[in-house]
Parts: sequence; structure tokens; C-alpha cells
Amino acid sequence: MFRARINIIFWALATILLMVIFSPVFGSIELSFYFTAMLLPVIIGTSWIFNYQLVPHYLLKKRYRAFLLYFVYLLIVSMYMEMWVITGAFIYLANYKYNNLSPIAGNIFILTIVMYFLVFAKGFVLLIRRSFVMRKRSRYLRAENNKFRKGALTVRTKRKQAKILYDNILYIESLGDYVKIVTRSAGPVITHERISHLAEKLPAPFIRIHRSFIVNSQKVNFFSKTDLQVNDVTLPISRTYKKEVIRHLAQNGY
Repeated sequence: MFRARINIIFWALATILLMVIFSPVFGSIELSFYFTAMLLPVIIGTSWIFNYQLVPHYLLKKRYRAFLLYFVYLLIVSMYMEMWVITGAFIYLANYKYNNLSPIAGNIFILTIVMYFLVFAKGFVLLIRRSFVMRKRSRYLRAENNKFRKGALTVRTKRKQAKILYDNILYIESLGDYVKIVTRSAGPVITHERISHLAEKLPAPFIRIHRSFIVNSQKVNFFSKTDLQVNDVTLPISRTYKKEVIRHLAQNGY
């Protein structure tokens, strides 16, 4: 919702800016609006490809040569689309009379500069947003790590309450009517609590990998798309949780 609101505000301001720029060119706010309406879809499409495809998938992953190659392709295609906008303006706004078409509105290089100014401005807004999200996530992870180091899971076992330090838990396995909590030093702890209830009580380093397994991600030795290993025990990753598990482990440096 917040992201959609930012996009709407940005492109609304971009529309106003383009109309202000082209209004003196056409000598009419109405013609400026029509020209902006023709040009804006090209700018939005170019911005989406650049900021949501090329930057995250190539530039931020340091694939510089591929980024440069695709950026050149994007530049060529976007200029080609701008030529269609100029042709449309020549037909519909200038009524097939070249003298009625402003030299600025018909200059492909000026339009390209204006377009990529907005594309890079959008990239700057996204950079600020990513920085804000990363700081927020960093604060959350620090809080969760503090909770993890100091906290403990309390469960009922053998008619008494057992307190198990988070850092001591390797993984949790659901076995029908009971749950087995495998620890690093004290051996397994058996409880009749539901695994879904335990999942709600555990902090961020714990992640559900299967309807029957929760693992302490800080104890993972290695993982693939189908399974992972904790303390020499191989556990399956189900299709339901695969995407989230891989994302979580990749973000935490595995």
C-alpha cells in the first residue's frame, strides 16, 4: 500500500512537471496535456524496466557488463518509442504541419534527456525507500537477535514446565500427537504442544521449512532447494515453504 502510494504521488508530480515543461512549447495547457499523455507511458515503461529489472538483477548484483549491454538496448528501444510519440504529435497535435510542431517536442535527444531525468529520479526515490527499508529491517534483526540470545522457549513436558534456551535448539519436529525439540546439549525434549503454536512463539532465526519441521537457521550447515542439514541431520524443505526458506537463508549469508 505504501509503495503504491509513493508510485502514484511520483507519477502525478511527473505529469505536472511535464505539462509545465511543454506548456510554453505548445502554447496551450491542453496540447501540453495531450503530449504528456502520449509520452508518459513510454517513460513509465522505461522506468519500470530500468529500476525494477536492470538495477536489482544486474547492477546491484555487480553484473556490470550485462547491465551496460541491456541498458544500451533499453536506450535504443525507448528512443524508438519516442519517435512514435513524435509521429503521433505530428499527426494529432500539429495536424500534419511540421511548422506547428515545436522544435523541442520534435527533438528526440531533448525528449530522451527529459525521459531519463525522470527515470533516474524514480531510481533515486527507490534508493531512498530501499535504504529506509534496510534500516528498519536491520533494527528488527538486532532486536530479534537480542531476544534470541537472551530468550528461551518454555514448554510443558513430563507434567512440568521446561525452559529451553533459543540458542540451544537445533530443530523441532512434529510427530503426530507430540513434538520433539532437538537441542544441542540436553538431548530431545518431548511436548504435546502443536508445532504451529511453537512457531508463533519463536523469534526470527527460527524458520518453518516443512509442516513437520522448524529449524534454527543459525545452526544450518548447508542447504539446497529440497533439503538442508542441521548438526549432520538432513531435513526436507517442502514446496510450500521453499521460496521463503531460500530467501531467508540467502539474506542471512548462507
